[in-house]
Amino acid sequence: MTRYKLTYFDAPVSRGEECRLALHLSALPFEDERLSSDQWAARKESTPFGALPVLTVDGRQLAQSNAILRFIGSQHGLHPAEPFEAALHESVLCAVEDLRTRMGPIIRIKDETEKKRARQEAAAGYLQEWGAAVERQIGTGPFLAGAKPCVADLKLFVAAGAYLKGTIDYIPTDVFRPFPKLLRLVEAVRQHPKVVDWYARK
Repeated sequence: MTRYKLTYFDAPVSRGEECRLALHLSALPFEDERLSSDQWAARKESTPFGALPVLTVDGRQLAQSNAILRFIGSQHGLHPAEPFEAALHESVLCAVEDLRTRMGPIIRIKDETEKKRARQEAAAGYLQEWGAAVERQIGTGPFLAGAKPCVADLKLFVAAGAYLKGTIDYIPTDVFRPFPKLLRLVEAVRQHPKVVDWYARK
């Protein structure tokens, strides 16, 4: 039996959480290894790119969240088999990483005045542009591929959902209100029985 271990920080967020969800929706038993900051500092040099998450499969390491999601999804029915459709979903995976790259420095600002200015500017500008671009990729839904969730849906759920929780100061929880298809997708993932089951275990 193949042994899976997903290593990430001890938090239900970001790149690690979307990979955990993919493993759970695939019904793959896995070791959910969660590292503290000190543990990560001691392990960083042993990872492929000095970053998390890392998926270990029978002792072999695979890094980068998009690669992990494609690996899991393509084997377990959570990623399109048709090449062009698969590439479209992969473009959405990349778009989420663009969002994280752009917003990461803004989220980490410490100065209160600058934080407020930069986050309000992003909420009115970049996040609207990003939401509109993603909205154009979503069809009749509720998921990207129709009635069945794929790994790209999980990534959108985790990434967009982070802005809807009210935990990021100066970014309103209705920042994606102009994008009903994106909101519908996030809610459809949230209500999926296996997603409900995952969070019920916490």
